Amino acid sequence: MELALLYAGLLSGGMLACLEIGRRIGAARLARDPEGARAGTGTVDGAVFGLLGLLVAFTFSGAASRFEYRRALVGQEANAIGTAYLRLDLLPSESQGPLKQKFRGYVDSRLATYRKLPDIAAARAELDRSVALQREIWRDVVAALRLSGAPSPVAVLPPLNDMIDIATTRLVATQSHPPPVIFAMLAAMALVAGLLAGHGMAAGKGRSVLHVLVFSAVMAGTVYVILDLEYPRLGLIQVDAADQTLVDLRSGMR
Repeated sequence: MELALLYAGLLSGGMLACLEIGRRIGAARLARDPEGARAGTGTVDGAVFGLLGLLVAFTFSGAASRFEYRRALVGQEANAIGTAYLRLDLLPSESQGPLKQKFRGYVDSRLATYRKLPDIAAARAELDRSVALQREIWRDVVAALRLSGAPSPVAVLPPLNDMIDIATTRLVATQSHPPPVIFAMLAAMALVAGLLAGHGMAAGKGRSVLHVLVFSAVMAGTVYVILDLEYPRLGLIQVDAADQTLVDLRSGMR
């Protein structure tokens, strides 16, 4: 995902700059006051780094939880569609064929909706097609239930309703993310931490290039993974493997 890479790259560059600025500020202060330059700084450093760690843990845990939830919803949708499809066997035989054909098209559309990401326009068009098929299936099932010899609506409509509801639940879960201010605060805390880390390394005669690069790279990498978890299917982290349950269901629809 280009935005995540850009965000992580800018954060890494900003942290490198803050580390250097902090080191120069620290060196200037040490030159003016060699004895008192470090007085009281440990408490502030500890508070800031502790808050940064808490914020990273909070955002990472939330992103991982939402990722697992979205992946579980794929299995739940496959179960809901499979149950509704089996209930079609209770309908009059003349209604089963056309409805089963629409169910197969519906599963194809549901798979295509998420596979077309990150093309938002194409995914939205496919989602609209899925919604249209939902309406057609519901209308045809209700019509079939009015025919002679049809089962009780209680045997057919609840699974169909679950199938429609889970599609909406997946859409809401896909669009659920933390407020942007959380990521802005995470970046601000990382930059402040870089400033303080650079100040703490000012006592050395030269720059510790290894520590500077590792610190900025680890922070930027962690933030990138958090963003990738928040927006699966758009970056390196994918939930495509969970789609196999829908693929298997589609293969079994005869």
